[in-house]
Amino acid sequence: MKLLNRSALSVRPTQHFVDWINALEPTVGDDDLALEDVERESTVYLIPEMDTPENLEAFVRERYLEILETELRAWEEDERQWPETLDWALFQRFLCIEHSYLAIDLDDEAALEVAEVDDSMLLETDQD
Repeated sequence: MKLLNRSALSVRPTQHFVDWINALEPTVGDDDLALEDVERESTVYLIPEMDTPENLEAFVRERYLEILETELRAWEEDERQWPETLDWALFQRFLCIEHSYLAIDLDDEAALEVAEVDDSMLLETDQD
């Protein structure tokens, strides 16, 4: 077990986000995604260690657009299909965040690897 010098943000979609997803490809009845279907697909972002709520809020406000775009891209890569205005209000309406002060790696076997995130990685995850 290894303690990482990071905090973590768990980002989950809200019902507004799910409504946007469902509007991308309108379906009838039972084919629509429910919040419960999408909530299981939360994303964890490792962030610098944050020791106060004020520091966390400042960091999230600084990086919200990057997080929001990553979450939108995971569902739709065509940016023309995204909401017209990507702002703090949309971030708060579309995403729920939960902060964890500690990040612990329970994998004693594999070393941590670092790779840049690109669109193809997001699409591969979405198709699994």
